[in-house]
Formats: sequence, structure tokens, C-alpha cells
Amino acid sequence: MKLKLHQNSLFAILARSPWWISAAVAAVVFFGTRMFMPLGLAIFAASPFLVIAGYSGWKQLRAPSAGKIAAELEKLSALPREGVAAALEAGWRREGYEVSRPRAAAFDLELKRNGRTSLVVCRRLKAKSTGVEPLKELHAAGQEADELIYVAAGEVTAQARSFALENRVRIVEGAELMQLAADRAK
Repeated sequence: MKLKLHQNSLFAILARSPWWISAAVAAVVFFGTRMFMPLGLAIFAASPFLVIAGYSGWKQLRAPSAGKIAAELEKLSALPREGVAAALEAGWRREGYEVSRPRAAAFDLELKRNGRTSLVVCRRLKAKSTGVEPLKELHAAGQEADELIYVAAGEVTAQARSFALENRVRIVEGAELMQLAADRAK
């Protein structure tokens, strides 16, 4: 079972932030607590923030550079549509999803895991920019799904991101897309 923090919890926000922010919070907590409590309790109070700082630093060291992400996404975009779908299918199978190709023309992949169904569109991967229209089409066609996933290798407009947040559409892009399709894009 994978531990999942609530997206807006303090520790989840700090885990997504640069490592030094958690370290600074740890220092503030330590010195603030130390003014009123013994040394041992001040260390104890600051230790969760130090752990998050270590975790964030470790994640940031392992994260691919922007240049590597761009190069890998360019390779992925050069694949034919069927190759992209196969790469994503293999990636989601590695993550434990049951993957099928739906007969409906509106979607490229159907993912099932833990009784939840996700529908995926990855056919506009070569587009330099994605506006809100493809996301509206995905949302309209996938009303029965638990989650809708739009795969984008290019830029996603602010309006499209806003629509995605409001309408349970997850956008897979950048490092997440690179990691998902890693084995096939090479």
C-alpha cells in the first residue's frame, strides 16, 4: 500500500517545494520551541520538517533536467500514434493498471484499478499547444468514468489547466509523461 498525503496538507506542500523551505521551517520550529522547551523536545518538534527536507532534496536530486525531459518528449512525439499508445499502455501496466483499448473512438486507452475506471486520450501528442477544446471533448465523452486523463507533450494553456482542475481531468505531461513512457521512447 502506497502512503498518500492529502494534496493540500502542510507536509504534501512542503514535499513538492524546494528542500531548503522545509529546512528553514525546521529551523524556525526548532528555535521557536527551544525558547520554551528543553533541547530534546525542540529537536523532536523540528524532526518531521527535517525528514521532509531530506525527502524533497532526494527527489530533487533524482528529478530529470528540463533538457532531458524535452529530448525524451521529442523522441516520444516522433513515434507514430500506435507507438505512443503502446508506450503509455506498457507504462500504466507497470503501475498496476489493467489496460485495454476501448472500442469508443473518443478514447485511446481504458485503465482499471481498484474498481475505478480512467479513460485516456493521447492522440494530440504532436500538438505544440493544447487549448481547452480537446479537454471539453474529453469531458463530454467521458461522463461515466471515474477519472479522465489527457496526455500532452506540448504546452497546455492556462485556460485549459483551469478547465481541467474544475472538471476532474488530469493532465499527464513533462516528467510524469517521460517516466510513464520511458522504456518505449528510447
